[in-house]
Amino acid sequence: MTGSTEFGLFAPRKTMTAAVCVVAALALAGCGGKKNDVSGALAPSHVTTIGVNSYLWRASLDALSFMPLVQSDSNGGVIITDWYVNPDKPSERVKVSVTILDQDLRADALRVSAARQIREGDAWVGAPVQAATVQKLENVILTRARDLRRDSVGG
Repeated sequence: MTGSTEFGLFAPRKTMTAAVCVVAALALAGCGGKKNDVSGALAPSHVTTIGVNSYLWRASLDALSFMPLVQSDSNGGVIITDWYVNPDKPSERVKVSVTILDQDLRADALRVSAARQIREGDAWVGAPVQAATVQKLENVILTRARDLRRDSVGG
């Protein structure tokens, strides 16, 4: 009876330990293969090495490249520009904020806001921004992000 009790207590532990080893070995086996091939691991719209969608991030930086940046946080997905004065309109300045809300390449993963000021004498005064301006900037960023994705996938 001592022998059967001994095996009765320890056999499940040995079986569980063996099962855990097999599962771990199978999990590690899945890590091998081509190191540069991420197409099977993630959908092309979800490829990221930063906290947000890398295509939206890069497209946002490209679209705002003519403006001085105050803050850019790739993990939080925030880009804030400093005030930009268009040389053709020196009495007007614009500041833009882009927030990327998701790791997927989707239109609702992008939020753009803008502030505008006009010069009155020696002071800058807040002025309304046309909704079409923000919408156009969002479209520029989304189009550029899709182009970057298409170029990286090879299509």
